[in-house]
Amino acid sequence: MIIAKTLEEIELMRESALVVSRTLGILAKEVKPGVTTLQLDKIAEEYIRDQGAIPGFLGLYDFPNTLCVSPNEQVVHGIPNDTPLEEGDIISIDCGAILNGFYGDHAYTFPVGEIDAETEKLLKITKESLYVGIREYKIGNRVGDVGFAIQKYCEAHGYGVVRELVGHGLGRKMHEDPEMPNYGRRGRGKKFIEGQVVAIEPMINMGTQRIKQHKDGWTITTLDKQPSAHFEHDVAIVNGKPELLSTFGYIYEALGIESDEEQEFRQNQLVL
Repeated sequence: MIIAKTLEEIELMRESALVVSRTLGILAKEVKPGVTTLQLDKIAEEYIRDQGAIPGFLGLYDFPNTLCVSPNEQVVHGIPNDTPLEEGDIISIDCGAILNGFYGDHAYTFPVGEIDAETEKLLKITKESLYVGIREYKIGNRVGDVGFAIQKYCEAHGYGVVRELVGHGLGRKMHEDPEMPNYGRRGRGKKFIEGQVVAIEPMINMGTQRIKQHKDGWTITTLDKQPSAHFEHDVAIVNGKPELLSTFGYIYEALGIESDEEQEFRQNQLVL
């Protein structure tokens, strides 16, 4: 069952999402060769708690850390460790926080130093596909419309779209209805409703769509060991249109990047 949120609840969820956004912004300055993912995890946990929030992943389904950190061929759910990052790596950082009783949950894939052009294109296309999907998240559409748009965009570039891992509804629980696959058929799946909040999160592989789960029960890698990228936003439907609750703005500020990519999803003015 899809749980619609009131405008007041959506504003509370925006606060939760922005805790995560600010955390990713802080981590953006720390992602560099020689840094370990355990160091990043410690920074994230301390910052989230300093904001009066609770790490959303720590202990969830018995996950042992604050961040899911997934370098290179890891798709998602990587466990922080003491292996230093290296020049040319990429690392997907997925973070969650609980504030005001609601979850925020979003992700960004960072380059570590200079990366090769082919991998840089993977990151670019995957992030673009996120916004391609968000444009379809509106009244009158269905789950399949979002998945179809993401799948078509990424497969046109020859990339593999992961099937087993999906986005999801978001609220007082980390995972609510509906599931939000990154593939699908137009006009299929549940209808979107006013006040609905979801996490849309393309997980896109440079090569095959096929994946492998490791013995730790968490880590997911591409079957062909080629790189994978992951970008995620929290999005509400307000006045029938998609409204971003999370932002990559803090990341861009930290990295000196100028972007207006989010502007079209911030036109709704929420009046309580």
